[in-house]
Amino acid sequence: MAVGLGFWVVVIWAVVVVLTAAAGEGEVGVRRRNAYATMMYMGTPRDYEFYVATRVMLRSLSRLDVDADRVVIASKDVPLLWVKAMKEEDGVKVVSVDNMKNPYEKQSNFDNRFKLTLNKLYAWTLVEYDRVVMLDSDNIFLQKTDELFQCGQFCAVFINPCIFHTGLFVLQPSMVVFKNMLHELESGRENPDGADQGFLTSYFSDLLDRPLFHPPLNSSKLNGTYRLPLGYQMDASYYYLKLKWRIPCGPNSVITFPSAPWLKPWYWWSWPVLPLGLSWHERRRNTIGYGAEVPVVLIQAVMYLAIMAVTRLARPNLSKLCYNRHPEKSLLFFHTMLKMVAIWSILAAYMVPFFLIPHTVNPLLGWSLYLLGSAALSSIVINVFLLPPLAILTPWLGIIGTLAVMANPCYPDGVVRALAVFAYAFCCAPFLWGSLVKIMASLHVFIEREAFFPRLGESPQPPEFTKLY
Repeated sequence: MAVGLGFWVVVIWAVVVVLTAAAGEGEVGVRRRNAYATMMYMGTPRDYEFYVATRVMLRSLSRLDVDADRVVIASKDVPLLWVKAMKEEDGVKVVSVDNMKNPYEKQSNFDNRFKLTLNKLYAWTLVEYDRVVMLDSDNIFLQKTDELFQCGQFCAVFINPCIFHTGLFVLQPSMVVFKNMLHELESGRENPDGADQGFLTSYFSDLLDRPLFHPPLNSSKLNGTYRLPLGYQMDASYYYLKLKWRIPCGPNSVITFPSAPWLKPWYWWSWPVLPLGLSWHERRRNTIGYGAEVPVVLIQAVMYLAIMAVTRLARPNLSKLCYNRHPEKSLLFFHTMLKMVAIWSILAAYMVPFFLIPHTVNPLLGWSLYLLGSAALSSIVINVFLLPPLAILTPWLGIIGTLAVMANPCYPDGVVRALAVFAYAFCCAPFLWGSLVKIMASLHVFIEREAFFPRLGESPQPPEFTKLY
């Protein structure tokens, strides 16, 4: 009996091993002919933000069930933890490369934040694929775009009438083309901006004259170079004019954000300034989530609540900051400086929380934390300088109103929305001015009191005694 049981254990174990090996071979044997690729490098103040954006974009592609590999061309100095997360959690292939030297650094118009964007040329070395769609991390995919793999040797979108955009383009990998590009870099090919955009527009200078891409119905691949319809790179600014998409040429498939770098959609303050910011964060919520930022947010929220509680309890002592029975003319300079300290304290109360919030947190959470933080720090200013609460909190109330006006979903188009924001600002201006006048008047009364700042070791005297004295 024992021998028979042992025999069946061995048989079952062998079957499991064989099936597991077969499954593994099946997975390895699946070769996808095409790939979506993006790049990642280090050395900018926003490395983490672009890491998050890259993961969200690639996860979004996976949710669309694209029939292609997802590849990250990462410089060798990208943190190993990031590489591990992309491989194991996101299921992408990571190709490590050396940073490509940029020969255009000494150009007068060179922007140092684009120093390593020529790493994008490594896409031509992915020769195991028939076609590669190269992407920037600030793309939002609205639908599957696998038909792009039918395009030719190079295809790109002209979101500018004369210059194509390199935030998304299709290429056929080729070591011959890659080596020729390296030769062109060494020989000093003209590059208007010193980045990948300028080099590629110079290298494929005749793309404007090429025909528009239409995917063949028989799923065959085209040869040559083509212009892609605008629907594959819809500039977000087009949306802000009508608050809806009306791109007649090609499917409305991909949104790009080639605007100011500090208004990229992953920043919490980008919404509701830019309505599409919430769309990007919805994709993040459905993909990688906010696990990295939530602990920081909770710590800050507890800290601000503690500040408000302590300030409230300590108010009687703060209001006794005290009293000086011997005012002197020499204190005039000190009083002036005190006014400056008060004004800067008010500004700090509204500015400090903004910079402490994790940049890539959800906008709803970010703005809530900002309002809590500014209210907490404002309470310190109110109680230390005995200022009127309503005057100090008038900007706070104004910010809430501005957010409500911008977030209103009922505007027919972007022009009406902009006019509504300007009208609200115009109406708020008198209240802000009135609050500033009231603050200055309160400060003047505060520092002109007879009782103010006792000398060290002296105790303040009751106001009644001071008046008699």
